[in-house]
Amino acid sequence: MLHHLAQINIGRLIAPIDDPLIAEFAEGLAPVNALADQSPGFIWRLQSDSGNATDIVFSEDPTMLVNMSVWESLEALRNYTYRSEHVEFFRKRANWFQKLDKPHYCLWWVPAGHLPSVAEGRGRIEHYQKHGSTPFSFWFSQHFPEPSDETVCA
Repeated sequence: MLHHLAQINIGRLIAPIDDPLIAEFAEGLAPVNALADQSPGFIWRLQSDSGNATDIVFSEDPTMLVNMSVWESLEALRNYTYRSEHVEFFRKRANWFQKLDKPHYCLWWVPAGHLPSVAEGRGRIEHYQKHGSTPFSFWFSQHFPEPSDETVCA
């Protein structure tokens, strides 16, 4: 494969990460991250020295969290997201995160070996929020095939 699939999702917590309202989420991060790390097709995930991304700044809002990862294929990410134990954690999202008025996720193709930055992810999600699915950023429901050249990834 010449390209891999990157994903970003963001969320605004209903309370600070150390609040008891968020305890189940905070306690579930390590097992969910370990599941991702061991999943077929997993390449990389955004993390700090803590092993997760909850202390990586996405915006000036300290309750806004960012999650990014890179996968070998759309199907590998889909299997992890919707066909593994992750789906139970995912279904509880409303317990911990506010409902946002714009899409809070997107996917895009990256050249194999490229690890996206938070700034790159921010640009992709902002594009998706403004334009919907395009070859630049998209979602499972309206995805685009792996590009045949580097221009779409840039």
